[in-house]
Amino acid sequence: MYFCVIFVVSFNVEKYLRTRQLLFDFEGGRPIPRLREPLDLFTIPSTSSPFQGVRWPVECKVICDKIHHIEWDPPEPEPFYQQTGHERTPMPVEEEKGNIIYCIDSATKTSYFTRSRVGGGREPKKGATSCANSQASSTLSFESRFESGNLQKAVQVGVYDYELTLRNDMYTTKHTQWFYFRVRNMKAGVTYRFTIVNLMKSSSLYETGMCPLLYSDLAAWLKGEGWRHVGSNIRYYRNDSEKGGKTLYSLTWTLQFPYENDTCYLAHCYPYTYSNLQCYLHGMISDPAKAAYCKVRVLCRSLAGNSVYALTITAPGGTWQERRSKRAVVVTARVHPGETNGSWMMQGFLDFLLGESPDARLLRETFVFKVVPMLNPDGVVVGNYRCSLTGCDLNRNYRTLLRDFFPCVWYTRNMVKRLLAEREVVLYCDFHGHSRKNNVFMYGCNDHKDASLHLQERIFPLMMSKNAKDKFSFRSCKFKVQKSKEGTGRIVMWRLGIRNSYTMESTFGGSTLGDRKGTHFSIRDLKSMGYLFCDTLLDFCDPDTTKVLYILHTILTSGSNSTESDGLPVHLLNCSNKVQYLTNL
Repeated sequence: MYFCVIFVVSFNVEKYLRTRQLLFDFEGGRPIPRLREPLDLFTIPSTSSPFQGVRWPVECKVICDKIHHIEWDPPEPEPFYQQTGHERTPMPVEEEKGNIIYCIDSATKTSYFTRSRVGGGREPKKGATSCANSQASSTLSFESRFESGNLQKAVQVGVYDYELTLRNDMYTTKHTQWFYFRVRNMKAGVTYRFTIVNLMKSSSLYETGMCPLLYSDLAAWLKGEGWRHVGSNIRYYRNDSEKGGKTLYSLTWTLQFPYENDTCYLAHCYPYTYSNLQCYLHGMISDPAKAAYCKVRVLCRSLAGNSVYALTITAPGGTWQERRSKRAVVVTARVHPGETNGSWMMQGFLDFLLGESPDARLLRETFVFKVVPMLNPDGVVVGNYRCSLTGCDLNRNYRTLLRDFFPCVWYTRNMVKRLLAEREVVLYCDFHGHSRKNNVFMYGCNDHKDASLHLQERIFPLMMSKNAKDKFSFRSCKFKVQKSKEGTGRIVMWRLGIRNSYTMESTFGGSTLGDRKGTHFSIRDLKSMGYLFCDTLLDFCDPDTTKVLYILHTILTSGSNSTESDGLPVHLLNCSNKVQYLTNL
C-alpha cells in the first residue's frame, strides 16, 4: 500500500506538471520538489569547436595573429627596482617634432556601443597608420590590436626613445593604466627608453619599485622562459600636460631586449584573456572526473554577446536533505578587466578546488560553490582597465535595475538572491587587483548596528594573514561601508544578507613582508593566494572553533590595525574561559 501511494503521487505529478525543470524526491511518501541540475555548457557544440568566437565591437580593428604566452615562474623572486635619484623625467614632445610610427583610432567613432562581431573588424596585414620611414632598421615596430591589447600611439622622439599613448577605456575619456603591446624589429644590446605620457593616477606602485613586464618569444622557445620584470631608470611623475582639465602623469623606463629581431611584449601585469579562460574551462569539462562535480553554464551574455560563465562546484550524490543542508560560497573575479592578477588568483582557487587532495574533497562535500570567473568579458577583450562597454564601472552598478545594460552584474546579483533563498551563503569574495598598495589584503563590511556581529568580519582576513604571512597584510585590510561604494558587489551582497562579504585585493607589485620583502609577485604567487583562500575557508568553517576563538582573541588583545576594537562580541562573552585558555597555547 505504501509503495502504491508513492506511485500514484509520482504519476499525478508527472501528469499535471507544466515544466520539465522540476524533479521530485520522495520522503515518507511526500514529494519534495527541486530544480533539475543545469545542463552542461550549452555553448559547446563539439569538442573540436568548444566555444563561440570572441565578439568585439564592430569598430575595433583586430589582427588575425594568435597570441600565446607560456606560463613560467622565475627561479628566484624578482626584486623591486631601487631608485638612484638620478632618473630622468622626459616631458611630452609635440607630435610635429617626433616621428609617429604607430597610431590607431580610438575605436569609438560613435560615443556608445552599437553592435559586435566575432573577430571584430579585420585589419589588413599592413597595419596601423605609420610614416614612410617607420620600417627603417633603427625603428621599432608596435602592435596592440589583439585580445586585451592596449596601445594607441607610439612616437619616436629619439633614435631609441619612444613616447607612448594608451587608449582610454572604450566610450570614456579616462581610465588609462593597463598596457599590453607587441614590439618587433629591435636590436640586442641597445638601451631603449619608453615613456607613457597619458596616465591619470596621481600615485603608482612604480614609485616604490614596481617594474614593467617583458615577454620574449625567443626566450620562451630557446630557454622556456616567460614573463619577466625588467627595466632601469624607472620613474613615475607628473608631466606638463592636461586632458579635459585633468593633470596627466608619465611612466618612463629603459631596457635592453635580449635578442636581435625578436618578437616581444610589454605589459602592466601578467595578461589573462577571455580566450585563456575559455581554454581553461574547456580543459576542465573535458576531464570526466572534474565534470562530475563541476557544472559549467552560461549565466548570461554580455553587452557584446560574449558568454559570462558560471560554475557550480560540489560533490554529487547524497540525500535531498544532505544536499539541501550544504552551505554556499560565492567567488567572482575580473569585474575590472585590467586587474589580471584577479584571474590568476581565481585560477589558483579553481585548481585547488577541482583537485584530488583530501582538503579539496572536503570542501566539495561541505559546500556548494558558485563561481563567476570573469564578470566583464567585453572589457577584457578590448583591453579596458576598469569599465565595460557601457563606459561605466560595473562594480558601482550591482544595485542596477537595468538588466539589458548591465547583464553581467544584474544576473550575478540575481543568482545570489536565488541562492540565498535556498541555503545559507557563508561567504562572498570578489577578486581584484590594486594599483597603489603592495601585498594582498581584503576589504570587508562592519555592522555597527548589531553588537553580536562586531569583529566577525575580521576573522577570515586575519586567518588569511596567518596562512600567507609573507604575502597577506592584515594591516592593509579595511572594513568600512562607505556611501560612495554602495553599488559595489561587496556591499550589495552584504546587504542581501551575506555577513562575510569581501573583496580580496592583490597588488600589481609585490610583497613588503617577511622573507619576500621587496620582491615582485610571480604567477605562482598569485595562484597560491587562491590555494590559501581555500585553506583558510576550511579553517574558518571548521566545526572545532578553536582556531576561530584564537583569532578573535588575537584581534581583541592586539587591536585591529584597521579600526580600534571596543570589546568582546556579546555572543562570545560566555567563551571567555576558553579564550583565556587559548592564550597559553
